[in-house]
Amino acid sequence: MARHSVLQAFYTSKTWQDFRLSLILERGLRCEHCGNLVAQARELTAHHKVELTPDNVHDHLISLNPELVMLVHHKCHNEIHKRFGAKRVRSVYLVYGPPLSGKKTFVSERMMRGDIVVDMDRIYEAISFQPSYDKPDNLFNNVAGIHNLLLDNIKTRMGKWGDAWVIGGYPDKFRRERTANDLGAELVYIEATKDECMSRLNTDPQRQHVQAEWRGYIDKWFEQYQE
Repeated sequence: MARHSVLQAFYTSKTWQDFRLSLILERGLRCEHCGNLVAQARELTAHHKVELTPDNVHDHLISLNPELVMLVHHKCHNEIHKRFGAKRVRSVYLVYGPPLSGKKTFVSERMMRGDIVVDMDRIYEAISFQPSYDKPDNLFNNVAGIHNLLLDNIKTRMGKWGDAWVIGGYPDKFRRERTANDLGAELVYIEATKDECMSRLNTDPQRQHVQAEWRGYIDKWFEQYQE
């Protein structure tokens, strides 16, 4: 109830109403989701790409940032949030590439709240309580078991997640394509040269003490990669 009242106070404030109208005056009477024109300003609502919560609603870099707000028709807004019976085809993406190529950044910039993300590094972090770059070898079988279970959930479309993002190296073409086919996933290659990956490793303060290990990961990926 408190959560609702905090957000309700923001959306009914003059600051928010003026901000919404300024966007409409600047962008026009067009839904930025479907591209269709609308007849009146009241048919458009302002959708936050980053969902507002009581914790971030007063951060104006989020709540009043034009780059993070879309003008959308009410019907499209319901489709985006998958509510009031609106249905959206769920997409699955297999995001692959060498270590330190930017796979996680790519996903974090495109995913929405309610999507499911499967990433071996994050699973290691969750069950070991170690930093994401520290992967205790003795936990590999446990991590692999959780990883495979999540892939099975995506394959069978178990659960009410939005889109699914599977992150991994997948240098082997046969395994990569087989996994994508099993999941009904679109392949997304995050391209980076070996020199770029090594340069990012050398300037990453979090990996200063494990650089030799990560150089091995990078070398191994490029040795095994098949286009």
